[in-house]
Amino acid sequence: MIQLDFYGTLVAASLVLLLGRGLVTRIAFLRNYNIPEPVAGGLVVALALLLLRTFDIEVRFDTSLQIPLMLAFFATIGLSADFASLKKGGRVVGIFVLAVTGLLVVQNALGIGLATALGLDPLMGLLTGSITLAGGHGTGAAWGTVFSEKYGLASASELAMASATFGLVLGGLIGGPVARLLIKRVRVPGCQPQETPRLPKGFEQPNKERSITPFSFIETLALIAVSLLAGNLLNGLLHGTAFELPTFVCVLFVGVVLRNGLSALGLYQVFEREVSVLGNVSLSLFLAIALMSLKLWDLAALALPIFIILAAQTLVMALFAIFVTFRMMGRNYDAAVLAAGHCGFGLGATPTAIANMQAVTQRYGPSQIAFLVVPMVGAFFIDIINVIVIKLYLVLPFFVAV
Repeated sequence: MIQLDFYGTLVAASLVLLLGRGLVTRIAFLRNYNIPEPVAGGLVVALALLLLRTFDIEVRFDTSLQIPLMLAFFATIGLSADFASLKKGGRVVGIFVLAVTGLLVVQNALGIGLATALGLDPLMGLLTGSITLAGGHGTGAAWGTVFSEKYGLASASELAMASATFGLVLGGLIGGPVARLLIKRVRVPGCQPQETPRLPKGFEQPNKERSITPFSFIETLALIAVSLLAGNLLNGLLHGTAFELPTFVCVLFVGVVLRNGLSALGLYQVFEREVSVLGNVSLSLFLAIALMSLKLWDLAALALPIFIILAAQTLVMALFAIFVTFRMMGRNYDAAVLAAGHCGFGLGATPTAIANMQAVTQRYGPSQIAFLVVPMVGAFFIDIINVIVIKLYLVLPFFVAV
């Protein structure tokens, strides 16, 4: 076994991003279908590690940097959100929440229905539904424990982790092709692959040059650090209460308060371009570490019926984004970008959704409303709604009987 320490992992993650950039630049298929660079590079490395494992060689990474990078990314999302922009997105956010809620209901109904038809425990269907797909690894781990201890479902945690991994991979792969289909074949008005002449805001086009200085960099870094510290403290205070929230939501909330509080008091204006640079760096490194450290052999341990359920979930996610999300959000370019984002966190996680949307906007042009709506819904609303939907399913007669 080869164990890479903190520095070795950081080097590997950087090389994964460079590899991903090279692959997307040189391979027309990846470029045309808007596959995010961290996804392209990370999956190649994960597949290479799977091949090495067949020769009894295993490489392990130090993933201690992964969570801080994810939290830093959400801090920059919060620091990028001003109340004026939030007001503009109010109605759109509400419609997108309805679309997201509809998918959660469909995912669980599909999972339970297929599990029952295949002779599996209905709980397995629920576990391969919104718990692990929209919820990700964290939600999957929590509910896996509940299903094992309360309902006696064997290997629930292992199934949850494997299903969440499957979703993370597919969520990063289908978002770009779905957006391309909507943009090219549906012929979204006024959208052509081109570079926009204006300076992009936030996370829309991460490869655009942005001027920064050492002092401004330190100022922005301090804001992110304060968001991380205060967000973790807030999470500790809420832990065990009725208001308990995931840590990344607390960090994002602190970022929003910092951004708007300092602005309202006239003390400081957040440098949005610099926030987006640091946010994009955090996002890219987080995804690189997450994807290159995937244990793809865990997916091989899934039985064929579980693969059938997850494959069906992937197909339904794509169809839902095309025929429901896109139409509900207005059948325009912003709706196409939102559909790509929905694929990202409908199967994987909010960072995957942002990477999907960046791959699209980097090629076709910016979409401010998409980068306003998806982080808000992905961070604040989806976890809360998901818990409600899951608990409603658990009161169904065949679960109560268990």
